[in-house]
Amino acid sequence: MPVSIFNSSVFNARGLAAVTLFSLLPLAPAAAEPRHAIAMHGDPAYADGFSHFRYANPDAPKGGRFTQGIIGTFDSLNPLIVRGNAFQFVRNFVIESLLARGSDEPFTLYGLIAEKVDTDDERTFVTFYLNPRARFSDGKPVTPDDVLFSWQLLRDKGRPNHRGYYSKVTRASIAGERGVRFDLARESDGSYDRELPLILGLMPILPKHAIDAAKFDDTSLLPPLGSGPYRITEVRAGESVTMRRDPDYWGRELPVNRGHYNFDELRYDFFRDANTWFEAFKRGQYDVRFETDPGRWSDQYDFPAAKSGGLIRETIASGQPKPFSAFVFNTRRPPFDDIRVREALIELFDFEWANVNLFHGAYQRTGSFYEGSELSVRGKAADARERELLKAFASEVSVGVMEGTYNPPISDGSGRDRARLKRALDLLAAAGYELKGGKMLSRKTGEQLTFEIMVALKDDERLALAYQSMLRRAGIAMRVRYIDGAQFERRRQTYEFEMMPYIWQQSLSPGNEQAFYFGAQAAELPGTRNYMGAKSPAIDALITSLLTARKREDFVSAVRALDRVLLSGMYAVPLFHLPGQWIARWPSIQRPDRPSLYGTVVESWWRSGANPAKVPQ
Repeated sequence: MPVSIFNSSVFNARGLAAVTLFSLLPLAPAAAEPRHAIAMHGDPAYADGFSHFRYANPDAPKGGRFTQGIIGTFDSLNPLIVRGNAFQFVRNFVIESLLARGSDEPFTLYGLIAEKVDTDDERTFVTFYLNPRARFSDGKPVTPDDVLFSWQLLRDKGRPNHRGYYSKVTRASIAGERGVRFDLARESDGSYDRELPLILGLMPILPKHAIDAAKFDDTSLLPPLGSGPYRITEVRAGESVTMRRDPDYWGRELPVNRGHYNFDELRYDFFRDANTWFEAFKRGQYDVRFETDPGRWSDQYDFPAAKSGGLIRETIASGQPKPFSAFVFNTRRPPFDDIRVREALIELFDFEWANVNLFHGAYQRTGSFYEGSELSVRGKAADARERELLKAFASEVSVGVMEGTYNPPISDGSGRDRARLKRALDLLAAAGYELKGGKMLSRKTGEQLTFEIMVALKDDERLALAYQSMLRRAGIAMRVRYIDGAQFERRRQTYEFEMMPYIWQQSLSPGNEQAFYFGAQAAELPGTRNYMGAKSPAIDALITSLLTARKREDFVSAVRALDRVLLSGMYAVPLFHLPGQWIARWPSIQRPDRPSLYGTVVESWWRSGANPAKVPQ
């Protein structure tokens, strides 16, 4: 007889009812007692009963509107599926997770929908105990059935990262009156993924009573129902989204929320190009900019309204790894399936010239996927733990990277560095190319080495055109193709490109998402962030090692070993990063003095005074 899996209280990994099987199997030992938080390594920084996060102001005034400007567009309000170009701010503001992340620690979660969490030392299982006050915005309680429904729905129809994470659950069941237990699968080496309980803690919780599971993966502009502090109240397709703070929000007094979500209204306005986006800020049409263009930051913030309106500009330090910004090679396609070609193209990018001539010397070169943190290998020789992890993959790590002497190529800044050019020509010769008549030709086919870089922003186009000129000196014909944001996103999700710009954001506790970024299974699965198409047994093994590390020092060694393999693979032209967060805000927008470990947290900001009119020109 067919079983309605959504009405069952116990599921196995295939989503089938498993009550009988589950009752016959021994359970892993439980922890001493459920706790208020769970840390990836060590103990939580905040004890049970803490009042608020240190980077939040619990006395912040409530009220007013906060308007943000976003470049791009959207055609969906569901960020949990692959289809469509989704409005991302639904997460956290409308749809909450079981637990909330603390931003003063590498990776620790505290009570939200689930007030307590329980696991064992091996992390063979995790149980979440729901807060009895938790409610969806329609007033209905959040139940264990909603949690099981969310887990199965996202495992079967969610984004690839959710499908991968949640498929590691062998059984899911209701435990007692308000508990939900997940039993977890072993890794290939017999250990358990120690991050998985935290990943499940970040699972978005959806209302079973308000979702048609059969249509979940269809794009929609219908405002979703959630348990979060805001509701979507107005949608102008592709142009703007407005959210209002829920006056009956159940979780407003939780420690993780005190001092957060202070605005009565959040409005997000979308702009199709960078110039229009910036001009709108100059006219006071939105409240804050996180600036990334050094030229604009240096020269274009002296407009009259900035002086008369008291515009605040500041640089906020962050302890997290710097973003890894790069021109990414699609190694699924020639000529980028040859590492010698990739290395030659990295040699030909003249950062020193670009930094001075395009960016006012404001950038710093990025030379690690975890730049500026203890996880980076920049200037560090491999330690004994790393060498042991890499023993079976010695051929995949270059000598310089292993010894800590590797840096991205450094030019003389002239734009015509002959040493860099010679090194690139030697690499291309080894790959079967030769320079004839000013063109880099394949000795096998006689065709010129050519490829296309896909961009969707004018700033990226400017840098790509400069890189095009650099490559021309080596006889390489690179085409720069500027396309609209929606087409760019579609092609990126399906890997229909040869080269493109991308930025990987990393945390101080990289984990399961690394498989989504760099794992072999993600290389051919649409919608992942393994844009380069990396397929490396070494990468997969090291991701497993960092997931199963029990001590912070072992974890750091595993991440550094992964960094060494990624750098040695020459998967992208590493670009550059800013020294900190560059923020411009109108003075009515205030923030706590103390930033978090990850920089300022926008959810903790507030408005002082009434919403201003547009800034006078």
